[in-house]
Amino acid sequence: MTTTVWTALALVLVLEGLGPMLLPRIWRRMIMTMAQTPDRLLHRFGGGLVVAGVVIFVMVSLHRG
Repeated sequence: MTTTVWTALALVLVLEGLGPMLLPRIWRRMIMTMAQTPDRLLHRFGGGLVVAGVVIFVMVSLHRG
């Protein structure tokens, strides 16, 4: 289980790093747009990501048996 968590974290870091590395202008524009987005919308978006992550984690865990 611990190896799986570290592998998942490593994958997140790689994916997060691809944006600024490959498309810095687009990434910067996206960050500026997010900075102007109302807090309530960011809360909902973040909550949706958390729920999606938990659902995927549970599905993968159940599939492994």
